[in-house]
Amino acid sequence: MKKRRIVVKIGSSSLTDLDGGLSDALVSEHTAAIAGLMKAGHEVVLVSSGAVAAGFRNLGYASRPPGIAAKQAAAAVGQGLLMEAYAEEFKKHGIVAAQLLLTRQDLMKKERFHNTGRMLEELLNRRAVPIINENDSVSVEGITFGDNDMLSALVSGLVHADFLAILTDVDGLYDGNPATDPDARKYTFIAEVHDGLLEAASGAGSSIGTGGMKSKVLAARTAGFLGVHVFIGTGRGAGKLLDIVEGRGNGTYIGSSALLSGKDSKRWMALCSVPSGSITVDDGAARALSGKGTSLLPVGIVSVNGSFSAGDVTDVVDQQGVLIGRGQVNYPSETVAKIIGKNGNESMRISGGTTPEVIHCNRWIHLKEKEAIH
Repeated sequence: MKKRRIVVKIGSSSLTDLDGGLSDALVSEHTAAIAGLMKAGHEVVLVSSGAVAAGFRNLGYASRPPGIAAKQAAAAVGQGLLMEAYAEEFKKHGIVAAQLLLTRQDLMKKERFHNTGRMLEELLNRRAVPIINENDSVSVEGITFGDNDMLSALVSGLVHADFLAILTDVDGLYDGNPATDPDARKYTFIAEVHDGLLEAASGAGSSIGTGGMKSKVLAARTAGFLGVHVFIGTGRGAGKLLDIVEGRGNGTYIGSSALLSGKDSKRWMALCSVPSGSITVDDGAARALSGKGTSLLPVGIVSVNGSFSAGDVTDVVDQQGVLIGRGQVNYPSETVAKIIGKNGNESMRISGGTTPEVIHCNRWIHLKEKEAIH
């Protein structure tokens, strides 16, 4: 079997005992399974929940606290305990564990995105296991990943992973709710995540974690957009991850059409950048931009919406307001407004610039609305 780069996401429900506390036995089992992958020659990045579950009891809470401040306090205590448990178990297998706590803000800036990718690459080259979690202690609404399912999908794209295994307490995706519908059928393989599957996915998961099945399906769609194959399901024992990677897992496999490949800058624009304003284009420009190798010229622009500076990432929409894609602009919004509809030479005379393109094709990514992460 050829060497693969694998991201493993472990949810809180797969790390805790019946009382909701961190289970040493489960941490040991997961660690042994990851060590098995590495001994088989694979590279592994671990995205692990469990900080709140590991810490709430140390602060005197009888169960997982509901308030944001209480959860953040529990995470502040629990993250160290969680990492200590992983580090001790990995040490038994001769593997070094490295901790990385992220907020969405850490990946919004292009430089941070690339620096994070280079650091993870170095850890993998050194045969260490990066253990990534959202920095719950300082994350605030609006700059969170929402849950570690989406974080694992974004990390898969960041490190150019081949495979993402999302471990949960449900054995895959069904066409109904298996808890209430005895006729619900499990999907063993899905080529891609369609809208109907998203609608059927339940929004609530275990009371221990934050991500339900819908968040896992959304993560799978994002990972698929990045060209990453996905597994969602369960497993037992030290050999479970090798079974999953080799196609014998108890869950659902989701194929990939590898829609986004190539430069990291395009991955960053599509998934982590925060667009400033938008540009509306006519039907001709919309068709051209939806193809390959086309830049956005002033002649195809209809209007400028909002404010942006040169170098900002901006959404491009058609005249019905439907997202076409996203790109880095060469000119600020006030300049673009002045050159709407102009040809190349006239636009450069007015703008004082050296290029007629408002967005060059090398800094453009074609997207559908459902593929953009907001």
